[in-house]
Amino acid sequence: MTDSVSSSASPLSFAPGGAVAAEALHAAFTRAFADYLIGPFQIPFEQWPMFLARQGVDLSLSRVALAADGAPLAFAFVAPRPAARRWRLATMGALPAARGTGAAPALLDDVIARAAAAGLEAVELEVFAQNDRARKLYEGRGFEKLHELFGFLAEPGTIAPASLASPVQDAAGQTPRAIDMASALAWLDEAEKRLPDLPLQVTSATLRHGVDYHAWRVGDGDAAATQAQVVFSLPDETVMIHSLVAPRETGARALIQALAAVYPERRLRVPQLQREDLGGSALRALGATAQPLHQQLMRRPL
Repeated sequence: MTDSVSSSASPLSFAPGGAVAAEALHAAFTRAFADYLIGPFQIPFEQWPMFLARQGVDLSLSRVALAADGAPLAFAFVAPRPAARRWRLATMGALPAARGTGAAPALLDDVIARAAAAGLEAVELEVFAQNDRARKLYEGRGFEKLHELFGFLAEPGTIAPASLASPVQDAAGQTPRAIDMASALAWLDEAEKRLPDLPLQVTSATLRHGVDYHAWRVGDGDAAATQAQVVFSLPDETVMIHSLVAPRETGARALIQALAAVYPERRLRVPQLQREDLGGSALRALGATAQPLHQQLMRRPL
């Protein structure tokens, strides 16, 4: 199935992502992001299905702009977030030859129109603040910044650890404790109801695909709103924080300092998905360095 969409240049043919051969879609993605701001994406084809799954992509909701010969020119991948009644534009890109043809703006307009027709409340996305071309396109279509999303790095010894003999506690006197991943994912599902502006990548939709992930929590066991949680893995010599959701800074500090105490020889890294009000300010206060390249979480109401 294809849909014809008019642009200022010529009619564009759109097809659902699932109607395009996976090999062709993967090749188009690789070419579109060969000169990306943070470096080229090099995703082996065998890892392509997992990449889409971790991004929450629904290929039936996604659209691909096609050339006359059926080759992909540009694409817009959609990840539904049904609990919040919105779609996330997981990623959008155009092959170099298609840039300036109107394909990407037409795809964006199509996503917005279909989301509105489906009765959703908004479309959201993340974009690097330094990616002026993409950010201006989104702003021109009515997207507004909700949160800055920073990444952080702390080399070993930067963060003063809590004493293992006398572990750091949050304001309620709670000590971080390990929890199983099933409980961690369920906690995140409940957290999304209280904090609807969480980036998808720090929620259970993405984290349930993780391998060898660990989770710690701190706070009153009977009051989820006062709790904080971190999900992390231990690649190489790093503590990689995949999700830090801490509405209270004392909870964030307790978790971060506990990680520094247990893994004193490892650097701590957080990708560019961390909200300031949910742990970012605690990371800064404890000495972690915010990375210059950062993202913005943007939303367009419908």
